[in-house]
Amino acid sequence: MKKCIVISDSFKGTLSSLEICEIARQSIPRFFPDCQVVAIPVADGGEGTVECFVQALGARRITVPVTGPWGETLPASYCRAGQRAVIEMSATAGLPLVKGRKNPEQTTTYGVGQLIRHAVEQGCTELLLGLGGSCTNDGGCGCAAAVGVQFRSRNGQTFVPTGETLDQIQRIDCSAARALLDGVRLVAMCDVDNPLYGPAGAAAVFAPQKGADGEMVKRLDGQLRSLSGALKRELGLSLAGVPGAGAAGGMGAGCMAFLGAELKSGIEAVLEMVEFDRHLADADLVITGEGRIDCQSVQGKVISGIAKHMRGSSVPLVAVVGGIGPGAAKAYELGVTAMFGIDREAVAFEEYAPRTRENYQQTLEDILRLIRSWA
Repeated sequence: MKKCIVISDSFKGTLSSLEICEIARQSIPRFFPDCQVVAIPVADGGEGTVECFVQALGARRITVPVTGPWGETLPASYCRAGQRAVIEMSATAGLPLVKGRKNPEQTTTYGVGQLIRHAVEQGCTELLLGLGGSCTNDGGCGCAAAVGVQFRSRNGQTFVPTGETLDQIQRIDCSAARALLDGVRLVAMCDVDNPLYGPAGAAAVFAPQKGADGEMVKRLDGQLRSLSGALKRELGLSLAGVPGAGAAGGMGAGCMAFLGAELKSGIEAVLEMVEFDRHLADADLVITGEGRIDCQSVQGKVISGIAKHMRGSSVPLVAVVGGIGPGAAKAYELGVTAMFGIDREAVAFEEYAPRTRENYQQTLEDILRLIRSWA
């Protein structure tokens, strides 16, 4: 084996994607000394996304002062490799930043826009924005304002809308933002298909974890309906029903409307950013994985996304997973070559969880021993 790609999701709570890559770099050369190991850590757009790309791309971390969810100044980082930048909205508008102070009616995504502006003004022309782990419900209006979009109220005053003031938007001027982003491609990582509002919308599904009670959910949903009306009236856009419009408190809709962004599944965006197809061209094996695979997760993020992307390739795809549940065999229909669970003993998860790293390494090395025996 001359080349192996390792691109695995984390095993939530027990083994990070970065740790899996580290194990692969240590183990594979022991069995195949001449093998080139391409280890690509994966994150879903939330906290940790930037760190994964720092490792995957050899990117450099850039830290700047920005506005936090409550208007406070805080340091936030994004990473850059050449003209490409990766930004996670959770760095400036994430739930961990509002511990004890959750209120999606008043928190803002303004700092996200400041990171975008900084990256663009520093010459980045390809931006990947992770939509995950937000504490906001402002439809991305705060972010848009920082990039140059002007929102005017009924009395003609400019303001930065939050989750409770979206219904005050009377006029929207995107000209300055469009000038700033001219020639810039922005892709938003989005792994949910929720609409902007309604029973499956941003407020109903996600706002409770951000601190909203039942009454606030109703108010936030009404505000997002008002935003949808403003987008249609001012920009001629009907985005409410677009899958992913409700991601991150309506940030999905805001990214499309104000930033001209393309919504893409997290794994597809990652594969494109790290030039997966180029690496795949001369690879002998791809190893992927996640914490558990069953009839539902087989339609999920990393394993199914990679399998679908590799259709037509003759490169074997092996999944190393925490556990294999009923219905997991559907993964074979997607293109997975083989699956291996690391739960090596017939014990409850709580018992073997502390040994996840050891079990993963042993399972991986068993696979490598088998492959070597055929070489």
